[in-house]
Amino acid sequence: MLEVALSEFARAHAEGAAVVDVREPHEYARGHVPGAHLVPLSQLRARINELPEGSPLYFICATGSRSLAAARHLAALGRPALSVRSGTMGWVMSGREVSAGPPSRPADLVEPSLT
Repeated sequence: MLEVALSEFARAHAEGAAVVDVREPHEYARGHVPGAHLVPLSQLRARINELPEGSPLYFICATGSRSLAAARHLAALGRPALSVRSGTMGWVMSGREVSAGPPSRPADLVEPSLT
């Protein structure tokens, strides 16, 4: 199963799991899960080497469609990846903390320390 429930993701997030937001920059700027790194789905193939290896990566988008595509792509490469069911909309609707604003850096590279 490549999808996880929002509650399971929330526990993993609280424990420091790596989160990759695959929405477009304007969507990310409007609100994102704190600590999520932006790698738009349209750039995922080109930026695959930026993603940490090892522990599962949690992919999130608006509702779970694009993140599922990202998780499937990584899984096909033999990398552990999970898609957050209900996405950022579910996160917001559940009343959890949301950050807003553009990525902290232009490329918003995934930090090596997240591995």
